[in-house]
Amino acid sequence: MLSKRSPGFPGERNLMTALAIDALGNGMYVPFSLVFFLHVTGLPLAVIGLVLTITGLVAMVALPLVGTAVDRFGARRVQVALHLVRAAGFAVYPFASALPAFVAVTLVTAVATRGYPAVQQARIGELTSGAGLERVNALSRSLANAGLGAGSLLAALLVGVAGDGGYTVAALLNAVSFLAAATLVHRVPNGRPKVADDSAAQSETPRIGYRAVLADRPFLGLATANMLISLGYAALAVLLPVYVTDVLHTSASLASISFAVNTVLCAALGVPAGIAVRRFTTRNRAAATGAALFALGFLAQALLVPAAGRFTVAGLLAVVVVITLGEIVHNPAASALVTATAPAAVRGRYMAAYQLSWSLSAALAPSLLTGLLALDSRLPWLVLAATALAGGGLLLRLERRLPARAVRAEPQQADLTTAA
Repeated sequence: MLSKRSPGFPGERNLMTALAIDALGNGMYVPFSLVFFLHVTGLPLAVIGLVLTITGLVAMVALPLVGTAVDRFGARRVQVALHLVRAAGFAVYPFASALPAFVAVTLVTAVATRGYPAVQQARIGELTSGAGLERVNALSRSLANAGLGAGSLLAALLVGVAGDGGYTVAALLNAVSFLAAATLVHRVPNGRPKVADDSAAQSETPRIGYRAVLADRPFLGLATANMLISLGYAALAVLLPVYVTDVLHTSASLASISFAVNTVLCAALGVPAGIAVRRFTTRNRAAATGAALFALGFLAQALLVPAAGRFTVAGLLAVVVVITLGEIVHNPAASALVTATAPAAVRGRYMAAYQLSWSLSAALAPSLLTGLLALDSRLPWLVLAATALAGGGLLLRLERRLPARAVRAEPQQADLTTAA
């Protein structure tokens, strides 16, 4: 999947393989985390749900600490540490049947899981630049989708063969997958050495802290735009299953088919789409185009009616394709844009702050979308369309206020110097 004609960076295959393995492990429990922990720990379902909610919120609050650690110790060390923490967490989950033990393990694992995307993005920013950001972000997104899909299938197979014991096996395999990912990440050399200006900025980092992030209004605009648009990413997981059964009155399997279509398209088209879009427009406009596709899909979803029979099914799948294309276009461009915007000396803090926008939308989406659905079946889709358009419009307004090197990708350097 990695083209020989792409310059890449030393250790790229190791890093991308680690990401795929990480996604494989996540796929073994993310789609059915409540059931997973119910069988692994034996605790009551209501207790597990409460613990997951509270620890998730605490982990979100801890994100700034992860960003600080990246800037102080380097993204590679923190990335390896988070893999090892998650490996340890899943290794002991089967033995955490007592509530205090389950809370402790879940909290530590949640902090590592929530912080990992920010660390991964900071690591990519250390290792590549220019046009390489789109390519690597698109590739990582494709591999993540493929890994999640494969992990879900593997977990289903384990449960089908081993019954409830399959969940315990999945937990232990998850621990092994994170250990393997840590080993691969450790083999990737450190990124390009900082230039003199970056070194000077690095010496001031402890004094500046998050003040530099909060003072960067264009960056805060990017984070706000992302929070508005990323509500749409939750639609397939949170809203669609309920909408399919309770509003369209079709089979629940249609939601699973929709997830499969989304996963396959993201895995297959992510890299070529990311590269193609980058050649023809700026990152702001590419990300805004993805947001517009989101809005188009959501508006079409609001028009679907259950009485249309098989045409409803065809219409739903067509909408899923449009929304997925929006994801494929938006994500690599938006990720590259924010990574290129962040100063190298405080990149960890910037990525952690940006990750907060994802976490806030993920926390808000379930209650917001289900509440709107209770009022009117079309309302959540109309709100999602409005937030996507608002986020896309904000991206376009920010284009002139962001550094030119961030807005338009420069040619990727073929040879990146690394330090051991």
